[in-house]
Order: sequence, then C-alpha cells, then structure tokens
Amino acid sequence: MNEKQLPPEGGPGAPDIPAVSAANWRPFGWLPCDLSLEVPVAHFTVRELLRLAPGNIVPTEWSRGAEVPLRANGQLIGWAEFEPVGDHIGARITELV
Repeated sequence: MNEKQLPPEGGPGAPDIPAVSAANWRPFGWLPCDLSLEVPVAHFTVRELLRLAPGNIVPTEWSRGAEVPLRANGQLIGWAEFEPVGDHIGARITELV
C-alpha cells in the first residue's frame, strides 16, 4: 500500500523544463506557501467530521513509519514521515522531488 505514486514524467512531446536550483528561488524566499501532508482516511463521513473534538483519534490507512506525500500550494514536492517530538507530532522530510 505504501507505494510512492509520483506524477508521470513528461512523455513524448512534453516541453523541456530546465532544472531549477535553490539559488534561482532565493529572491522569492519571502513568499508564503501552504504546506500539507496527505494522510488517507477511509470511510470517513461528514457525521464523523462534525463530531470531531480536541483529543479525538482518527484511524487512518497509513502504517506507522510510512511516507506521506508533502505538498506546497497543492503541488507534490516530496515525501515525509511522521515522528513524535515530545508531546507533539512532527514531520521529517525524507525526499524532495
């Protein structure tokens, strides 16, 4: 189940996109973006969503230690895994694409 499914590479006729380095993006470093991690929750209903309260646990279909997709403004940028950090949960980036 934990197969990385990345967007398909450019096929025949796809435009050549030059590689982008971090140095090219430095002038834009101040721009805000939304980061999200996608965790699949099977068979979750609106009723369950409306009943959510602080402290509730929502079972997922993702196994512990499995990588989850990391997105910036909706675009897949890499993979991460959750790990405990004191009383919180953090995300460790494992791969950038």
